[in-house]
Amino acid sequence: MKRRDFIKRTAAGTTLLGLGGLSLSSFDSVDVKKITILHTNDTHSQIDPFPSNHPKNPNMGGVARRAAVIEQIRKTEENVLLFDAGDIFQGTPYFNYYGGELEFKLMSMMKYDLATMGNHDFDNGIDGFFAQLPFAKFDFVSANYDFKNTILNTHVKPYKIFKKAGLKIGVFGLGIELKGLVDKKLYKETVYNNPIEVAQDIEKQLKEVEKCDLVICLSHLGFNYKNEPEKPSDIVLARKSKYIDLIIGGHTHTFLDKPVVEKNIDGNEVIVNQVGAYGVNLGRIDFFFDNKMNLSSTGKKIVI
Repeated sequence: MKRRDFIKRTAAGTTLLGLGGLSLSSFDSVDVKKITILHTNDTHSQIDPFPSNHPKNPNMGGVARRAAVIEQIRKTEENVLLFDAGDIFQGTPYFNYYGGELEFKLMSMMKYDLATMGNHDFDNGIDGFFAQLPFAKFDFVSANYDFKNTILNTHVKPYKIFKKAGLKIGVFGLGIELKGLVDKKLYKETVYNNPIEVAQDIEKQLKEVEKCDLVICLSHLGFNYKNEPEKPSDIVLARKSKYIDLIIGGHTHTFLDKPVVEKNIDGNEVIVNQVGAYGVNLGRIDFFFDNKMNLSSTGKKIVI
């Protein structure tokens, strides 16, 4: 399969990058399969919109607005997947009072398909997270957290495969090292494994064994650490990967105006996106497959 021709797209317009003569118009005359990926990260229990006098996000966000945008997209697009890259919990009194129940119920109402765990999702302890799982009508994935000696054993899988438009989409999760961020008594016997090494094993499994057409990582590693260039991050992961097509990031609350494109170990392109925090933005990536499995994509940030 030829790797993607990537279009960087913002609300203001569309910029073409390295298409080598191809554009989306090239797909007009053939049978195109389109997959729409919607995503959030670090929503931090922000249920309500920010007030009008908020210094950074006045009148922005809110679950009701996000739900309306997602519903409208689903009305116009046939093959939609909705993901979250972690830190669903912690940040407002809603979490303090309900312990995550409200967040999971609302995400279920919005029909999230999958999420990974961030460090703040352990803030009520691993038992507290487990207690709220019945309210989540979607699954959690984390490939580098080993939960085998905890209550979450078998409840959080390394990856999940979706089938849309005759295509297989493999999605796996990665989490940041909890030591130093979370009290040991909260995550108990959870074992952190090197996320880059784990990702290389999982992506190979998804592409070569499971025969996935698209490989996506839900990452709570953080976008980039300039002062610690070797620290596991989305950028490091992209550069050391082989089969990942899209990294949906979290943790560093990075507000990207448009997706970033990195080159993997084979020189092929990997899309990296993160849409800040608190649910004020919704990320959208559209993938297009023609009948020869040539891949094209567009990406943008939707302000809520």
